Amino acid sequence: MSHVDNVAVQSDDTVPEMSLGREFTLLLIATAIALPLQLIAVDITVTEAAAGLGVLALMCVGGILLGRYIPIPIPSVAWISLIGIALTLPFTPWGPSIVGLVEQIDFLALAVPCLAYAGIAISQLEIKVLKRSGWKLLVVAVFVLFGTYITSAVIAHFMLGVS
Repeated sequence: MSHVDNVAVQSDDTVPEMSLGREFTLLLIATAIALPLQLIAVDITVTEAAAGLGVLALMCVGGILLGRYIPIPIPSVAWISLIGIALTLPFTPWGPSIVGLVEQIDFLALAVPCLAYAGIAISQLEIKVLKRSGWKLLVVAVFVLFGTYITSAVIAHFMLGVS
């Protein structure tokens, strides 16, 4: 049992495993959402965006499969990163081709659906903590956002002066 408002938390830290079909369906949905975002964010054709996103999706599929079936406890995101690194090594015969397909993809635009989902995916535990913290949490959040903004502006100002 957790001490936060008597909310039960699993002690074995296991996460229920999602079926491969569901994971691949969600990957397909994320890719479909990313396509129009790429067309808005970057001046590329539908074909270029689809090719780049397709390569990234295939890297994700490979990472998901490796994470699922290789008996090494590494999360799929690490496998996806390793596949991406291996496929884009400059000394491999396929590296420049893969880089050519994905270099026009705007990775910030890929983050938009993820951040939107993270913003709305609030658990009951988080709501209880918010209710318990009340206005104090709002004050801390304002200071954190303000401090982050000021620090970013100072760093940007300094870097612009350097360059």
